[in-house]
Amino acid sequence: MDKILRINMGAEGGPKLIEDPLGDYEGLGGRAMTSAVVLKEVPADCHPLGEENKFVIAPGMLSGTLGAQTGRISVGCKSPLTGGIKEANSGGQAAQVLARLGYAAIILEGKPADGSCYKIVINKDGVSISEDKSLAGLGNYAVVEKVKAEYGDKVATISIGPAGEMKMGAASVAFSDMEMRPTRHAGRGGVGAVMGAKGVKLIVLDDEGMPRRQAKDVEAFKDANKRFVAGLNSHPVTSQGLPAFGTNVLVNVVNEAGGFPTRNFKTGRFEGASKISGETMAEQTAARGGVVTRGCHKGCVIRCSGDYTGPDGKWLTKQPEYETVWAHGANCGIDDLDVIAQLDRIDDDLGLDTIEMGNAIAVAMDAGLAEFGDGEAALKLMDEVAKGTALGRIIGNGAGAVGKMFGVENVPVVKNQSLPAYDPRAVQGIGVTYATSTQGGDHTAGYAVATNLMKVGGDVDPLKPEGNVELSRNLQIATASIDASGMCLFIAFAIMDQPETFQALLDMINAHYGYSWTADDWAEFGMQILRNEREFNKAAGFTNLDDRLPKYFKKLPLAPHNITFQVTDAELDSVFNF
Repeated sequence: MDKILRINMGAEGGPKLIEDPLGDYEGLGGRAMTSAVVLKEVPADCHPLGEENKFVIAPGMLSGTLGAQTGRISVGCKSPLTGGIKEANSGGQAAQVLARLGYAAIILEGKPADGSCYKIVINKDGVSISEDKSLAGLGNYAVVEKVKAEYGDKVATISIGPAGEMKMGAASVAFSDMEMRPTRHAGRGGVGAVMGAKGVKLIVLDDEGMPRRQAKDVEAFKDANKRFVAGLNSHPVTSQGLPAFGTNVLVNVVNEAGGFPTRNFKTGRFEGASKISGETMAEQTAARGGVVTRGCHKGCVIRCSGDYTGPDGKWLTKQPEYETVWAHGANCGIDDLDVIAQLDRIDDDLGLDTIEMGNAIAVAMDAGLAEFGDGEAALKLMDEVAKGTALGRIIGNGAGAVGKMFGVENVPVVKNQSLPAYDPRAVQGIGVTYATSTQGGDHTAGYAVATNLMKVGGDVDPLKPEGNVELSRNLQIATASIDASGMCLFIAFAIMDQPETFQALLDMINAHYGYSWTADDWAEFGMQILRNEREFNKAAGFTNLDDRLPKYFKKLPLAPHNITFQVTDAELDSVFNF
């Protein structure tokens, strides 16, 4: 990865591309790359859908190598949903392929005329850009079928659905998986709307004839990777729980803990949890002849993705993730896995964030547009989004928009981004992350659930404020570095419990780049990423008052523990005192 591909989509006479050396961005990848570019090159006061914003796609530092779990990719821009900096992360094949093509980043700049629909193709022979109106308005599945017909099934795709073309605040960017299905998404923050504003519908990546990236010390890298994989294969979460049941293994765990937000965050337990749990989904998938778990990219050894097979025995969608099952399930009072899977399929096809959409529908239900538990009504609301009606555009712009338009007082958002599948009153550490993350409400920014509920990396009481600020701070720092490395976030379970596995990760980075990083260097790297993001947000007008949960989480006790969020504002303001 020795170059950056810049494409000015608004250039006179049509898009123009140049290839730049890395320069100041040398050694960066993933989130470190996207956030550095956005801070340095995007005016913080720009309109997110305007020509001054930039859309950055960056594989991780170790993507394209032989390293396990290195297939994550970052998308960065100024978010049309939060108004702040955004990094959205995804699995799929694109990170490995883009890295092997030699690019540390693709940066889309400028803005073409409205209605533009461009296709970008990148392979060993170079880059081609062409307008392709036949793609306009298509869902992601239809787009991928057209790609397969023209380019075969060995390429990787990056695409947006109609939601991105309509520039909805919940629009995602789709990445194809190993089966070449558009099932992996950079979902959060409306990044798909920014790609749509750049007039780009599709990017095709073909690394045929390109070698894997080689480490500076090949043997040391192989040895470190072997030790790293051994650590993943010995930890109960990464070797047993996730491979057996996927991420949806968490339904029963979080529900039992009383932190499973139900019916727009009204209670912490859902009476229908067992019907939508990972165990139930795995049993059903096996009975219907589907694949319970598989990897989402080459090099995955955790294998927490999978298939969802419909009642007719045919493949319907990827195995819905835990957050998706919660968002379209318990949060909407729906306990039917088939309905949840249909909603997931629609989200992927339209190009929408399942967390944001589940919350938007739940808030709409709270507003009286439908009854909680009515799966058919939820599907009809999604149809409104697909048609781009006035109601559909409101819902497609997320829970915050729905709450404002229909007068709902209690809307679970931070920086206008919907909260994920853990109630901050019952899991206080994740509440700190929600409140203070540079990204808006986001569980992956500092996954305190691991320690609060699963006792990974220690034991911090989820129902008390003590220790949760430090926990969230340390996890936000570590997560920023993981997001930059190209590693799957789930490696955190092993590296938090196993010092030798963490050392193996450092050894992989050191062997590849010729570094001599220690744990302190890893932490400093993460802190610098967070400093960059906070600097951008401050310039965009954010203050400490934006690092807060909605007030009702401090006022309304959550059953069954009958507890409110206890961390004080002063403690929240201390999270980034490093």
